[in-house]
Amino acid sequence: MTSVTSRSWSGTGSAETGPVMRTLPFILSLTAGSTDIIGFLGLNGLFTAHITGNIVVLAAHMVAGDPAIFSYMLSVPVFMLVLLLIRVLASGLERSGLSTLPPLLLLQLVFLAAFLGLGVTAGPWRNADALLAVIAGMFGVAAMAVQNALVQIALKNSPTTAVMTTNVTHFMLDLGEMLAGDDATKVATARHSAMHTLPVIVGFTTGCGIGALYEAAAGLSSLALPTCLALLAFATCLMRRRSAFGNTIG
Repeated sequence: MTSVTSRSWSGTGSAETGPVMRTLPFILSLTAGSTDIIGFLGLNGLFTAHITGNIVVLAAHMVAGDPAIFSYMLSVPVFMLVLLLIRVLASGLERSGLSTLPPLLLLQLVFLAAFLGLGVTAGPWRNADALLAVIAGMFGVAAMAVQNALVQIALKNSPTTAVMTTNVTHFMLDLGEMLAGDDATKVATARHSAMHTLPVIVGFTTGCGIGALYEAAAGLSSLALPTCLALLAFATCLMRRRSAFGNTIG
């Protein structure tokens, strides 16, 4: 899929550690799964997390002679531009000695809240190329771009939380090593890696399932689910920072 998934999961701890922070990848995977399926069902097949999937759908439309949907074409450059801007923003925060994680989680929350707000107030849309439909979809794409970026920047050794192809590959290879490997060190490393990869696979899948059911029942109002999950992720980060500050004072 997208290039942000090419990094391997090493099985070692990330820069952000501790029990509270270790829940973040699972929460983020729930967020991505629910956002992706709700966007797909509610916005005429637009993928917000699986961005390159939009190229496949666009190509299929073109071959079949169906009208090309503008949001499919716009999603890839928007995704790429947001990634670039996030890296620039993170570099500025790092030069100032500030943590990148809280601001990026907050930015994702803002984008998802905007996605929800437009979906509830202006949607649903019969015309996939309606201006507000496209804008709403791009807010979802931007939110998932932020999530992909923050995992790369602030949760450096976490598995990817938005696209599962790489995670499933790593998990199955690790499982094979655990079953057939004869090097105890490699088996132990594979087991450790698999135990970190499995939760995000489960989280993304669960998010897709719950999101699909919620969208079928409530339409685009179901975007409240990933928005609340993003709020939970942000709150989890703040809890970790408050706990770390308390320990420092103590």
